Amino acid sequence: MIAIDQQTPIVTTQIYNNEDFGSHVFGQNIVVAVLSYLGYNMDDAIIINKSSVDRGLFRAMFFRPYKVEETKYVGGQSDLITNPDKDVAGYRSEAAYKYLDEDGIAAVNSHVNSGDVLIGRVSPPRFVSSIDKFRLGVQKQVESSIECRTGEGGIVENVFVTSTAEGNKYVSLKIRQDRKVEIGDKFGPRSGQKGVVGMLLNQEDMPFTYSGIIPDLIFSPYSIPTRMSMAYLLELIGGKVGALGGRYIDGTPFIGEKEEDLRNELLEYGFRENGVETMYNGITGEEMQVKIFVGDMTYIRLKHFVANKIQWRARGPIQLLNRQPTEGKSKSGGLRLGEMEKDCFVAYGSAMALKERFDSDKITIPVCSKCGMTAVYNVRKKTGYCPIDGEDTQIKLIEVSASFKILLDELKAVGIYPKMVLGSKV
Repeated sequence: MIAIDQQTPIVTTQIYNNEDFGSHVFGQNIVVAVLSYLGYNMDDAIIINKSSVDRGLFRAMFFRPYKVEETKYVGGQSDLITNPDKDVAGYRSEAAYKYLDEDGIAAVNSHVNSGDVLIGRVSPPRFVSSIDKFRLGVQKQVESSIECRTGEGGIVENVFVTSTAEGNKYVSLKIRQDRKVEIGDKFGPRSGQKGVVGMLLNQEDMPFTYSGIIPDLIFSPYSIPTRMSMAYLLELIGGKVGALGGRYIDGTPFIGEKEEDLRNELLEYGFRENGVETMYNGITGEEMQVKIFVGDMTYIRLKHFVANKIQWRARGPIQLLNRQPTEGKSKSGGLRLGEMEKDCFVAYGSAMALKERFDSDKITIPVCSKCGMTAVYNVRKKTGYCPIDGEDTQIKLIEVSASFKILLDELKAVGIYPKMVLGSKV
């Protein structure tokens, strides 16, 4: 990630100045108001002025690298970076390869989206069953191209083609994406008081001071006692004095500018010495009943983007063993419904929703009505067979989860007889 339009902090330290940290700035100076507003900045959440974001506040560039190597396999086989032919197994569509050049690599400055192929690649078949018997043993190649990740996209920044020490072709490609501030992105000052964006509020709905100053960020006062970040409040006062006086403030611990001197300087500029100001509700226009602490400080946009973490799924791949959804965002996996989530469903009395969520791996198994053992069932002939009672019994079809079926099989493998007692379906 590369942040755009970074600024030198107003409040610095002697180490910051002596070690030339000013040549590597990493934040922006903004106006911060400490108050609870509309309920969108509870706990560690923050509210950011949407108009400030539209003007470029906290804009950043996100880079995603993609790396591919032409791997060589046993028997003289190897991968091949190229434009896949239509007869290749797993060929997608012409639209998926529209950004590839003749060498099978996406062109620089191409605007790619999620699902577009960035590096075309074909690989030899992994299994003997993949060999085409009607072509005298000729192996049919398999499509294994690298595509843009789900939910991401951007501009192809650069392409680097080289070879490894083993002589294999190696391709490195980088995608650049412009990232504006979104709800869920993470920010933090230098005092460790990090938080996520709870709301992007229009400028006309933000509170404002009697002089017309509209804050860029609203911070909850309830976060101060829990994390005890006193430096946050001191930096707000120092940043306010520095912005009014047009100078940098020495915030070095113990030997920097005294808090009392900063307060007296605020009085000279016509402000209250404790940094509070009269503010008005941006929605109703009414004067707020209490004075609000307002100041300037440096905020940093952190690398935790909600666009990289958000995950959703309606339908998708399932695991072969337990027939449940796969895990992880990269595999289009589902979200885990754990014990505590289950307790919430129970507390709300959502019985049908709870059953539906726990039936993601629902299967139908045959059970002997006489001995309760899982049986064998012929779907075509609609006949069953019990390993204990044979055909002289009645086979019932019941719905269970695949994980329960695995449990029954594991119990039988260690010599335990799991007997199921069948009853009427309620």
